[in-house]
Amino acid sequence: MAAKRVLSRYDAPMKSSFIAAAGVALLAAATAVPVGAHHSFAAEYDSTKSIKVTGEVVRLEWTNPHARVVVDGPDENGVKKEWDFELGPPTTLMRRGWNRNSLKPGTVITVEGFRSKDEPSTANARTVKLSDGRQVFAGSSFDTQAPSVNP
Repeated sequence: MAAKRVLSRYDAPMKSSFIAAAGVALLAAATAVPVGAHHSFAAEYDSTKSIKVTGEVVRLEWTNPHARVVVDGPDENGVKKEWDFELGPPTTLMRRGWNRNSLKPGTVITVEGFRSKDEPSTANARTVKLSDGRQVFAGSSFDTQAPSVNP
């Protein structure tokens, strides 16, 4: 029969230090992934190149970090194409009344926003207008408020 090893009082701190270090490393790895995957508006979109597309919803993608709506509408030359518009994060949209079924395929909408710097049919949605004229919150990452400056 093998002898059972008894931990001394010196073994316990080593074990708890290892567990604490492993926990910190796991937490650091888990939080680094979402931060590294996110981008700023200015890095991807051009605020001087606005766009307005009216067309039918192809699909609403309810994904993190941003929801997306794909719209079948004309470009500036009248050629129909699929536009991929970035919306705000799903949690932000949900707080404003959206859900994954808010824009059904075939619904006609008008989206205004800003074009991508490097993708010809991608844009950041600033406003979404429904066919009945209602304008709904798009959750754009574009800063629509000028900073207040005290004279």
